[in-house]
Order: sequence, then structure tokens, then C-alpha cells
Amino acid sequence: MLVTYIGYAAAVFTTTSFIPQVYKVWKTRKTKGLSLPMYLIYGTGVFFWTVYGFLLKDIAILAANSVTLVLVLPILFAEIKDRRK
Repeated sequence: MLVTYIGYAAAVFTTTSFIPQVYKVWKTRKTKGLSLPMYLIYGTGVFFWTVYGFLLKDIAILAANSVTLVLVLPILFAEIKDRRK
């Protein structure tokens, strides 16, 4: 049972860690200083973690990575948009 709570705590902290970055990009409309390759690689990894959680029917993995993907995508799209200017 303790292991499950540790897993959920890890999921909450790692997932919510993207909220300040999303807020900053949303507020400033700038992505200067962000690494596009890092967000592409990370987003791809999170996508595969989401699929993995789905296949295992593991709610903690699925939920945490689904929310993280939702938070990473706007940053990624903003970074791509900024580079096209």
C-alpha cells in the first residue's frame, strides 16, 4: 500500500511540474530559451508511457502521463510556432 502512495505522489509531482512552464508560455507568449528537441523527445516518451499505462491498465501510469502529455503539447506547439516566425 505504501508503494502505491509513493507512486501516486511521484505522479502528482512530476506531472504538476509542467504547470509553471505552461503558465509562463501562456502568459508571455514566448518560448525563448526552451529546447525544441528536448520537448519533442520528452513528449514522445510521455506518449509511449501513456500507451504503456493503457496496455497494462495501470491507472497511475495512464493518468499521470496523459495529463503530462496535455501539459507538454501546448509548450511544444508554441515552440514550433515561435520558430516559424
